[in-house]
Amino acid sequence: MRARGSRGAAIVDFVLVLAVLVPLFLGILQLALVLLVRNTLTAAASEGARYAATLDRDESDGEARTRAQIDGALAAKYAEDVDARPVLIDGAPGIEVTVRAVVPALGLGGPGISLTVTGHAIEEGP
Repeated sequence: MRARGSRGAAIVDFVLVLAVLVPLFLGILQLALVLLVRNTLTAAASEGARYAATLDRDESDGEARTRAQIDGALAAKYAEDVDARPVLIDGAPGIEVTVRAVVPALGLGGPGISLTVTGHAIEEGP
């Protein structure tokens, strides 16, 4: 038989543990979402650079391909600041695609984290 003073103690313990675990779980989830967006932007920038580096393409084609990749995988708001330019990669002519985006750090709203990712590719020769 239980003592009368310990009634309801399990509920209090549950609430105290939950108060620690829920924010920890949500923080890990948010970190995973930010990393997903960063990795997707990096992959799209690399794809756009490879596309622009092909023989019949230029920088604007790489920008358009990057925007299309981001729009298909995430949302168009992440594809607003895409820039492609010619660069030298170890002395060889190449293309660099840069994507800048702001990812919300706290859920769907709140302050954002500014991400800048780049993709490089060496241009094909004739």
